[in-house]
Amino acid sequence: MNAKLIVISAPSGAGKTTIVRKLQELHPGWQFSVSCTTRPKRDYEKDADDYEFITAEEFSKRIENRELLEYEEVHGYMYGTSRAVVDSALQDGTVLILEVDVNGALAIKKVYPDESATVFIHPPSLDVLKNRLRKRGADSEERIEERLKRAAMEIEKSPGFDIEVINSDIEQAVTEISIKLEQMNGGPNRVN
Repeated sequence: MNAKLIVISAPSGAGKTTIVRKLQELHPGWQFSVSCTTRPKRDYEKDADDYEFITAEEFSKRIENRELLEYEEVHGYMYGTSRAVVDSALQDGTVLILEVDVNGALAIKKVYPDESATVFIHPPSLDVLKNRLRKRGADSEERIEERLKRAAMEIEKSPGFDIEVINSDIEQAVTEISIKLEQMNGGPNRVN
């Protein structure tokens, strides 16, 4: 196996975006797959860098046209991965890092079993996760409770992933993921 799709998933607030950015710093050749979403852009996000922010109507058109490799409703908003972006990366031999929800990650693994490595990032605990979500300041208490309920479901699916890491320390988690990816791909520098 020589994974070209590095598929990262975690409950909301577990640190996946930070980990993805750190992995890209370590592996500058890795390209990031920008997912599309119907959710509103947060103040600190940039359109086409963090997500492609689109309308629900545009999202529906992409589903109808079979442009999305996978898609999922998460916390009331739709998220999806472009089939063309993934296929193009695989044709070019580019390593593509994808940040998707749990069901999306498992769907990608099903379509590309030999080309993908799935990584699940665990929070140290649900209490820590709750505190991270509160500290982020982006959600109401009601929304945080919804995220925690979904987190429990996502954690239940984590054994289906190739790699599982607990994110109690970002640098340690990034190092552990890099080492495990190298081991999966037959040694150092095979995923580059």
